[in-house]
Amino acid sequence: MTIETTDRLAPRYDANGLVTAFVTDAATGEPLMLAHMNADALAATIAGGEAVFWSRSRARLWRKGEESGNVLKVVEIRIDCDQDALWLRCEPAGPACHMGARTCFYRRVEGERLVAVQE
Repeated sequence: MTIETTDRLAPRYDANGLVTAFVTDAATGEPLMLAHMNADALAATIAGGEAVFWSRSRARLWRKGEESGNVLKVVEIRIDCDQDALWLRCEPAGPACHMGARTCFYRRVEGERLVAVQE
C-alpha cells in the first residue's frame, strides 16, 4: 500500500515536526483559520474533540480558546492524499480570529492593499 491508498493515519510532518491544519466552519464551509499541528496536538485534538495546535510563537501546545473561550469543537478531521495537510471541520464557539473577527480571513488583497471584507 502507498500513503495515498492506506487506511492508516500516518501524517507526513515537515522538518519542524509540523503539519498544516486548515479550519473551516462545519455548517457553512467558511474558512476560519490556518494553523499547525505536531503529533501531540493532533493526538490531543483526536482524543478531546476540540482543536489543539502547536503555537510557533509560544513554542508550546495551544488549545484554541484557552484564553478567550472561543473553542473549536471538531466535527470531522480529513487529511489530504499524501498526508501532509489536515482539514478540520469545526463548530466555532465565537470568533476564530484573535483580532475578534469571525474568521482570520477578514481582508482581501487588492493589488498591494488589504481591504476589509464586509460580512
